[in-house]
Amino acid sequence: MAPSGRLAPRMGMIGASPTAAISDTVRTLAASGVTVDNLGEGELDFETPAPIAEAGIAAIRAGLTKYTAVAGTTGLKDAIRAYFRQRNGLDFAQNEVIASCGAKQIIFNAFLATLDAGDEVIVPTPCWVSYPDMIRLAGGTPVLVPCHASNGWKLAPEDLAAAITPRTRWVILNSPNNPTGAVYPAAELGALCDVIAPHDNVMIMADDIYEAIVFDTTFATPAALRPALASRILTINGVSKSFSMTGWRLGYAGGPSWLIAALDTLQSQSTSNPSSISQDAARAALSGGVGFLDEWLPILRRRRAIVMDMVRTTPGLDAVLPEGAFYVFADVSGCLNRTTPSGQVLRTDVDFATYMLEAARVALVPGSAFRAPGHVRIAFGVDTDVLAACCARMHTACMALQ
Repeated sequence: MAPSGRLAPRMGMIGASPTAAISDTVRTLAASGVTVDNLGEGELDFETPAPIAEAGIAAIRAGLTKYTAVAGTTGLKDAIRAYFRQRNGLDFAQNEVIASCGAKQIIFNAFLATLDAGDEVIVPTPCWVSYPDMIRLAGGTPVLVPCHASNGWKLAPEDLAAAITPRTRWVILNSPNNPTGAVYPAAELGALCDVIAPHDNVMIMADDIYEAIVFDTTFATPAALRPALASRILTINGVSKSFSMTGWRLGYAGGPSWLIAALDTLQSQSTSNPSSISQDAARAALSGGVGFLDEWLPILRRRRAIVMDMVRTTPGLDAVLPEGAFYVFADVSGCLNRTTPSGQVLRTDVDFATYMLEAARVALVPGSAFRAPGHVRIAFGVDTDVLAACCARMHTACMALQ
């Protein structure tokens, strides 16, 4: 514990990432001999595709282990530009793209570069756990706008319009969504852009990190739908999810040159360039295509079905079928205010997640971490047999409630 008065007041505004905390708990239990399956972590179990991994190894052997340009090598930036063009129909210049130490760094730096005290950022909820804390650290105010399961967990245009004020600086649009798996079709996403369009001071942060993991619809991104707004849109992506490269820590973004320059400046004074080795692996990833998804997506679809079948057959649980990403966001309110075999009454989603950890040996993330109490996020990016066994144990634990 730090001596009294040594920490800056800003540290009192935030806590550790709940998803990271769940993973730390699982590791601690494993170290003590308790086996727990982690359905709380946002990463796929698939290995990084071999050609990408080999590119990283080749980079080491070729001596590509020195500093690079802060915003990324020319080769990587060209690969980012080509990927944006081919996948999303977006055409960026060299000075309109940046590579960073994960998409998370880009999001944080974008807030740091643009927010003054009192500036507002509209965050549709349920939302990724880090958005609100990042906004607060940058001096802004998160404006949480609830989305509802009855609307597929998607932001309604009228709710967005009501939330915009003269202090609004950003609107975050995350599709496919973490934690719900909701995907905005082009018409719905375009309608949200049209609400934002008349407000000249409002920018759009398109968090497209799960862009390639879509099951039942077609992915769309704001800058491609509304080119007239491109000067006010930051499109963020990375190799962590779609290429199963979480540990490589490589994210990227495209946007107006003035904002990319600011991100470059901030990065130059914090992390400098992302890993040179990761950059070369990411260059190979973005240049090599996503053919491996033809194998991965059917597996993820099967895993999604396993979780949804468990939810449908377990009294007290409910969920909307996710259209993308690899999460089921389950409503556990029907299991609350019930009693466990040991006599504990489950009052909250945190209680439910704790019960699953103890009774089913399964780690989940409580929905309150995503600003949606009464739910849990079930990640199905784990081995299919392990997932099926986890779901069976969760079903048994729920059936034991009185």
